[in-house]
Amino acid sequence: MNDMLRALAAYVAAVLVTYTLATIAATQHVMARLVDMGVDVSLADRLGTTLHDLAGMTTSYLPILAVGLAIAFPVAAGVARFAPRWRTIGYPLAGGLAVLVIHFTLSQLFNITPVAAARTTLGLTVQALCGALGGWLFFVWPRRQLVPG
Repeated sequence: MNDMLRALAAYVAAVLVTYTLATIAATQHVMARLVDMGVDVSLADRLGTTLHDLAGMTTSYLPILAVGLAIAFPVAAGVARFAPRWRTIGYPLAGGLAVLVIHFTLSQLFNITPVAAARTTLGLTVQALCGALGGWLFFVWPRRQLVPG
């Protein structure tokens, strides 16, 4: 049971880190585009908008990321059983790919983008990197014998 709780804690931490970083990155991307258009964006505006987005996207983007990572990490564990040398990069890769699949699937099926920043190559790449950081956190979370191999 202790291993299960540590795995759950690692998963929750990975989801929260992915969500927090991805939301901050998306917000700052939008703020940068406003500045490019000549809009004066103060530090207070940036902070206020970031906090607003962090709170506001908990009902939409957070659950989507949670489901994506809940699928990706067990898949990575399954792959690690057969290719243990890939385990180190498998979880970050799984996290990054989960975010890419989320954006691609929602775009193709419903013609929506969860965050506007993901409409650009750079924005989508940053979103995937946030997922990769979440996957890395899941992998390095202090636990013993949770990750096969």
